[in-house]
Amino acid sequence: MSGADDDFITFEPAATVLSPCVLVCAIDAASGWCLGCGRSASEIAQWPFASDAERQALLDRLPERLCQLQSR
Repeated sequence: MSGADDDFITFEPAATVLSPCVLVCAIDAASGWCLGCGRSASEIAQWPFASDAERQALLDRLPERLCQLQSR
């Protein structure tokens, strides 16, 4: 027999920090960063599982990465 708590489904709130993806998905061989958004392949893969704080911390690093990619 199931308990009373089994009758409820809990949902995590939707993330409020949105993906920086700009649909230019190409990984730079030298840096390992996406030429479109600046994330690494592992950062892209982990994005759906990251908290808003983790997402924001990554977003804060992307402008410098993109500048580095553009300066080559």
